[in-house]
Amino acid sequence: MNFNYNNPYTSTRLPLFARNVVSTSHPSGAQAGLRMLLKGGNAVDAAIAAAAAMTIVEPVSNGLGSDAFALIWDGKELHGLNGSGRAPQAWTPDYFSRKHGGGATAPPKRGLDSVTVPGAVASWVAMSERFGKLPFADLMEPAIEIAERGYLVPTVVQQKWAAATDELKSQPGFAESFLPWGRAPNVGELFQFKAAGRALRAIARSKGAAYYGGEIAQAIEKFSTQHGGSLTARDFESYKPEWVQPIGKNYRGYTLHEIPPNGQGIAALIALGILDRFDVAGMPVDGVDSQHLQIEAMKLAFADVYKYVAEPSSMKVSVDQMLDDAYLASRAKLINMKKAQDFGAGNPVKGGTIYLTAADEDGMMVSFIQSNYMGFGSGCVEPNFGISLQNRGHAFSLDAGANQVAPGKRPFHTIIPAFLTRGGQAVMSYGVMGANMQPQGHMQTLVRMLDYGQNPQAACDAPRWRYNEGMEINVEAALDPATVQGLTDRGHRVEVINDSYQDFGAGQFIWRAGDPKVEGYVVASDPRRDGQAVGF
Repeated sequence: MNFNYNNPYTSTRLPLFARNVVSTSHPSGAQAGLRMLLKGGNAVDAAIAAAAAMTIVEPVSNGLGSDAFALIWDGKELHGLNGSGRAPQAWTPDYFSRKHGGGATAPPKRGLDSVTVPGAVASWVAMSERFGKLPFADLMEPAIEIAERGYLVPTVVQQKWAAATDELKSQPGFAESFLPWGRAPNVGELFQFKAAGRALRAIARSKGAAYYGGEIAQAIEKFSTQHGGSLTARDFESYKPEWVQPIGKNYRGYTLHEIPPNGQGIAALIALGILDRFDVAGMPVDGVDSQHLQIEAMKLAFADVYKYVAEPSSMKVSVDQMLDDAYLASRAKLINMKKAQDFGAGNPVKGGTIYLTAADEDGMMVSFIQSNYMGFGSGCVEPNFGISLQNRGHAFSLDAGANQVAPGKRPFHTIIPAFLTRGGQAVMSYGVMGANMQPQGHMQTLVRMLDYGQNPQAACDAPRWRYNEGMEINVEAALDPATVQGLTDRGHRVEVINDSYQDFGAGQFIWRAGDPKVEGYVVASDPRRDGQAVGF
């Protein structure tokens, strides 16, 4: 790909060129991964070390109670890992009806009844066992050091930390763990998380066994029982992440790969399958036609995803049916280039998150994402080990349907890593974090690179939009006012947002420039976070 390296957007970042690289949304996370590469580890070792460090330095987005997903290029083929958690055995629609009243349509947004069994730590172990080079305990060293010695809180993390305080301060363990002075830390203030350091030492020592059957699992069961939850150590003992076959869709001679359902990555594939029917490159890159078309394609994709995607065993339609070329062509015909529409689902049946990426000079590339879901997740923190628990259970439905809660079931999931190949060879490891912004970000940035030749950093820096529901979209303030007006004239209900952190996600990108031992990689890190791309 011949990129244009004249970046037309305001940015404080330049692309990084190196042979061994890590890109994360916090510099200390990137440096943790780099330490493993310098120590002789590979990209998987780097990704795990970075992920562990990120639970400490960006607790507003993830923690030791997160879920995770990964796409790993081992040098020859692509592997997928689904580390989403399963519902406690006690969870049924009747359980929630009895505890929270009959009018609820979903489990609570916060509290222990929003927590499924966390899968991130088990995912680190599974990745290390299958692909890692260094001892697992070595990978925890940077995170342990940061947790015990502390770090100065950066700007973007502090903003989200302070914003969450009022809502979460009454949740069990939150104030004790994250409000050390009775308030959120200030920018540049030292924050230590020694309880999480104890957990990381136990995880390192036992290679994760302490978390899923030992002292940490027992502590979480005790904590849950004390505060009215239903998580048990037995729920943790039975948990295993799942190796899965990635799904993909061709676009402009490349193939975008995503984790299959129960995740929403298929939304990006559907949208690209629809866009493939249009001459996107013939439209001005930031003009109203290009942006309107992409928005409408994304709306069509979400209409199907929200109706059909769930735990695979509960889905009424298959992935192949949802990605069928003839079906996507029929969906593309619904787009009116002069008018925004509120689409319903079709019939495809015939008859707060962190993302990081790492790559090494031997060609291994890792696309990894982990999350507590809504900022600090459930807001509940087991205090002895600093386990900040996600709230993924809130994504279940209590109503009959594919995503209805059940014991041991996985909910609909938003976090999705992405990977690009061409001719069966690795091209790019990337992701854009941020709830339902993720498939939208995957699509928008890929269109900029493949249709318009923008380099990864420029595609990362470019203004974004975010579809919400119905006719409502948010756009970044940097988007051309003429384009904003044009979208409004076509019927989109547009809200211009100045705070990019809250609405438009943040990406990390590694593009393979050629032979990793010779040309290496082109790496980008999103300016919407405190992050950094590093390498040598």
